[in-house]
Amino acid sequence: MGRSRYRILNEQSPYFHTCTVVGWQPVFTRSESVQIVLDSFVWLQENTDFQLHAYVILENHLHFIVTSAQHSARLQQFKSYTARCIIDLLKDKRVSLLLQHFSYYKRNDKTDSQYQFWQEGAHPQE
Repeated sequence: MGRSRYRILNEQSPYFHTCTVVGWQPVFTRSESVQIVLDSFVWLQENTDFQLHAYVILENHLHFIVTSAQHSARLQQFKSYTARCIIDLLKDKRVSLLLQHFSYYKRNDKTDSQYQFWQEGAHPQE
């Protein structure tokens, strides 16, 4: 899936976001992975203008509604941090099958990383 053509047009409005793990792998069946997401939400709320209104975490994707004057930057921060932490967790736990999967689905143009955790693109809904 390529980068999205959808844009945030009204930074002051709440937006509904979906983040999906590549290949719909069930990573959030692990409580440690869920905790990384929750910790990231807390950090963003305490240290930025990120206002989380609602969220749901399913086994392979999550939905949330957020307001921020910098939606794109906050979403990038969230996805980058959580991907890095979850990949590190999987390395520590030696979950080689998932790591192989994330290595396989890494986009060829991503030369700065060995793995791809989140699917590319977004479809924010105001």
